[in-house]
Amino acid sequence: WRPATFDDVISQSHITTTLKNQISQNKTAHAYLFTGSRGTGKTTCAKIFAKAINCTNPQNGNPCLECRVCEGLENGSITDVVEIDAASNNGVDDIRELRERAHFTPAFCSYRVYIIDEVHMLTTQAFNALLKIMEEPPPHVKFVLATTEAHKVPVTILSRCQRFDFKRIKVEDSVERLLQIANAEGAQLEHGAAELIARLSDGAMRDAISLLDQTMSVTNDITVDAVTQSVGIAGREYLFSLADCIQRQDSAAAMEIIDELYQGSKDLQRLCEELIEHFRSLMLIKSIGNVDEFLESLSYEKEEIENQAQGFSMGGILRCLSLLQQCNDRIAHSSGKRIELEMCLIKLCTPEVDDNQDALLSRIEKLESQLREFVGGGSPPSIRSDEMQVALPKKEERQAEAVQSIKQEKEQERHKDSPPKQKIDEKNSPPKQEIDEQAEQLSPVREWPQIMAELGKRAPHLKGVLEDSIAFTHGEVIYVDSPNAMFGMLIKKD
Repeated sequence: WRPATFDDVISQSHITTTLKNQISQNKTAHAYLFTGSRGTGKTTCAKIFAKAINCTNPQNGNPCLECRVCEGLENGSITDVVEIDAASNNGVDDIRELRERAHFTPAFCSYRVYIIDEVHMLTTQAFNALLKIMEEPPPHVKFVLATTEAHKVPVTILSRCQRFDFKRIKVEDSVERLLQIANAEGAQLEHGAAELIARLSDGAMRDAISLLDQTMSVTNDITVDAVTQSVGIAGREYLFSLADCIQRQDSAAAMEIIDELYQGSKDLQRLCEELIEHFRSLMLIKSIGNVDEFLESLSYEKEEIENQAQGFSMGGILRCLSLLQQCNDRIAHSSGKRIELEMCLIKLCTPEVDDNQDALLSRIEKLESQLREFVGGGSPPSIRSDEMQVALPKKEERQAEAVQSIKQEKEQERHKDSPPKQKIDEKNSPPKQEIDEQAEQLSPVREWPQIMAELGKRAPHLKGVLEDSIAFTHGEVIYVDSPNAMFGMLIKKD
């Protein structure tokens, strides 16, 4: 099912249109670099290009597929187009041999075409040898270099090539091609199953066709369940269930789901990757709303994802993504994949065992939620915002209360080390008048509003805790007075 003409190539019209125009106008370059992720059509386009420039009857830049040259290149009887796998033929001797043969004119074709796949695997000496012939190529020679890692190709080679960047195959294009292939092969492919295969292939059409072939070997009635069973991945319902467990902080239920998946021989690393993609979807929906062009989720579950996103805060989603990414990095190199994933989910479900900043923010969010439920439940008398504003003491009164509080603390420190029922040693203890004078030296922090504004950008939940607070300095100590007693009690309780 490899495309035979440029018109058959999907999701790469920006490349195929240019190549067809160059061939039609006989203005092709002597060297090309095709770069992009795997399965996006680099080698396919290189082969079509080799046929088209040698075809005796080209059709608008496409090979006719019927002439002697097209048929000979297809069945291998004509050897003027040479494919080289640089992963296994990467030495300088291989390139020297190529350079020597390149000077011979082609036997049947107009051009001798060298397609070097994974060109970034060539050694430094091999690149230098290739550069020699690319600097002054014979007029009958064309080079097409293909690579997934263009940054590893020397600049001296890059500067002598026309570069084309291949995009990942769009999900909708992949679905259309999969449905076409399944129909031709006599299989019944559900649209949802085609979407799932396209999403799992991660933009690689070759991988998508392989997954379809793998599923078709089990059944010709291809449903979403058939794909998940054949490929060995967790069904989408497990992702929503695990996310619900994290949102409810129900670690026991999460462990039961992991055990069920493990007993069913599911790939736990793939599950971790799917969880990352799931929380990415939640993040995008939470941040920018309409994200159809960014999401690769199945169409029938978008509403469910939108509903689930309402139960998470952005800080909570980012914390989940961070921990899952760390788990995914470790799980790839660990023999205990199950325990790595279980440890990660325990942290996700129980923020109190995690002391990093994201976990602390999650705990504050939980306290805020509890407070809203407590106030909304009607147990304490509800207070309107305007009534609360009246009830708050003025800053002058609160400063006076803070001064009095510090006086009491100083007085307690003065008596702390004295023996019971003994008179205080007035020589070694500061006199009460000095304590009063020290307490009166409190200075308001005039920059406190700016500090709170910056805190609102970096830790908005902490700013909520300190709403309407004021601050004073005394020596090297900062005193913060907040009227939010309810938050104070909840924080101490937690």
